Amino acid sequence: MSQSSLLTTIKLPGFKSFLAVAFINAMVDLGHKILIQNTIFKIYDDAAQVGLTAIINSLILLPFILLFTPAGFLSDRFNKPKIMRVTAFSAIIITLLITLAYYQGWFVFAFAMTLILAAQSAIYSPAKYGYIRELAGNGRLSSANGFMQATTIIAILSGIFVFTILFEMTLAGETYNNEAQLIEHIAVVGWLLVFLSCMEFFLACRLPVTHPETRVEKFNWNQYLGGHFLRQNFRRIYQNPVIWYAILGLSMFWGISQTFLATFPAFAKIVLAEDNTIIIQGLLACSGIGIIIGSLIAGSGKQGQIRTIFIPVGAVGMSVVLFVLPQLSTTVSFACAITGFGLFGGLFIIPLNALIQFHAPTGQLGTILAGNNWIQNLVMLSFLFITFIAASAAIASKTMILSIPVITVILALLIAWRSYHVWRA
Repeated sequence: MSQSSLLTTIKLPGFKSFLAVAFINAMVDLGHKILIQNTIFKIYDDAAQVGLTAIINSLILLPFILLFTPAGFLSDRFNKPKIMRVTAFSAIIITLLITLAYYQGWFVFAFAMTLILAAQSAIYSPAKYGYIRELAGNGRLSSANGFMQATTIIAILSGIFVFTILFEMTLAGETYNNEAQLIEHIAVVGWLLVFLSCMEFFLACRLPVTHPETRVEKFNWNQYLGGHFLRQNFRRIYQNPVIWYAILGLSMFWGISQTFLATFPAFAKIVLAEDNTIIIQGLLACSGIGIIIGSLIAGSGKQGQIRTIFIPVGAVGMSVVLFVLPQLSTTVSFACAITGFGLFGGLFIIPLNALIQFHAPTGQLGTILAGNNWIQNLVMLSFLFITFIAASAAIASKTMILSIPVITVILALLIAWRSYHVWRA
């Protein structure tokens, strides 16, 4: 990304506050998940661990599927900063309840609150991505998306290390026999979630309103429950082949990533004989470092240019890395491979996101972005369901890891073949 493009984008009014809100939101969402996931890692092994990890990841995805239409409606109907303020305030209440669950040893309740926290994010997400175009305009979509992706990944990396280190520190010297006893020991970490939620709300209140609210009809819950809106919104996405195949490509990437994230910790725990969550989460964090690098590279170039050449480069690179990774057996080699996967992933997803935002009609941007979330999360949930079924059948984590690159290549070839023929026509 050129220096002039970087400076111009970062100096846009409200852009720094917007990135700060996105950073904290991602960190809060991840923080609770990390604490629960690390708890599962400490108590369970191999197939059982993979299955429970798949469930916790599914709880995060489910609201994005169920709230697809209302989230898009709200994003198109109201000022996007207003939606971000409301969701940020709701996060304060949710994190207070989560902290209470930690202190009381209510593991099942804390586990279930993952779903509620994800519902808040599902409403927030289309407003966040729609606000990018309002702030940056079409001319700076690639650079703004590069900043957003990098910010989100940095937040994820920060959350992984901060919450995992605090998790291990609070457990040091403590004894526990089950999940309930364990989360009581790490309960004090919940106050960090509350503090971050308060900071998110404060910063969200500083976001400038760039567009007036749109006067539209009230939301029709009967049509929503009957599936009318779902069919209507799906048609809007499907009728534009550029948007449709960009969404399919993104869905493939995130579906594969979810399966990898669910299976790799159990695989690495066996291969490396390692039960320190800092090491395991640190390895997963390497993918974030790679995505940051890939995102910044993909966001480079002339103003307004979407570098689609990175899409096939990213797909091929990810496939190669996934074939190599199961053959590795050291911490350093795993770190290098996962970083490479993230780098190629960043090259792959940034131009696809920019294509969706560029080709979406202005009045339908929120709905299309919510639809993008819906399809991606439906695919991810499907991948996690398959992962859970495999874990329930006691299939070893190594076998699952070996199957991921094969599935990746098959899906990539199918999407590439179909998109080529559609665009050629």
